[in-house]
Amino acid sequence: MMSIDVIRNGPKYTFEDYLTWNDGKRWEIIDGVIYLMSPMPSLEHQKISVNLVQNFAAYLKGKKCQVFHPPFDVRLPKENEHSKKASTTVQPDITVICDSNKLDSKGCKGSPDLIVEILSPSTSKHDTITKYKLYEQNAVKEYWIVDPLNQLVSRFHYDESLKEYKKPEYFSREDIIIPIIFPDLQIKLEEVFPEIVEDYEDE
Repeated sequence: MMSIDVIRNGPKYTFEDYLTWNDGKRWEIIDGVIYLMSPMPSLEHQKISVNLVQNFAAYLKGKKCQVFHPPFDVRLPKENEHSKKASTTVQPDITVICDSNKLDSKGCKGSPDLIVEILSPSTSKHDTITKYKLYEQNAVKEYWIVDPLNQLVSRFHYDESLKEYKKPEYFSREDIIIPIIFPDLQIKLEEVFPEIVEDYEDE
């Protein structure tokens, strides 16, 4: 199960600080506050991530857009921040980027076109509130929140005129989801979500 430790006290951190943390742990910084993410997602989380990445990778082969999974850093600098001094750096579960100018040796600088976050019980608030607001503020075109427990995908689409996400659309295991940015890609969610097998203990 993934967990989050939030370190709010102390100085505000930047991407430069982040690059010095070579301890093998998964860190994120949002508005200078550091979050320590557990490196052990559940088996269901891993299966869903692999299945979605495979769908995107197969579709994007030979196209300009690219798909990435952790460890992959996304810097979201504010208007007055150099990318090296970015006070926000995150590692989404899945990132799709179509502008190659946003890619460098350190990952992505600027807003991706599509981000997917896969919920864990202890990260649901972080993904549904903190990161939702972050991605909305940075005009990420499409944001998916995947709920393994309920086998549900919530899809948010950024409205350029309103400068906010539209109301979410929901997709269950029986549905086919079509990315808004890729209208000819059909992903069967029954092939993404693993079959539910109830755990049991030997008598």
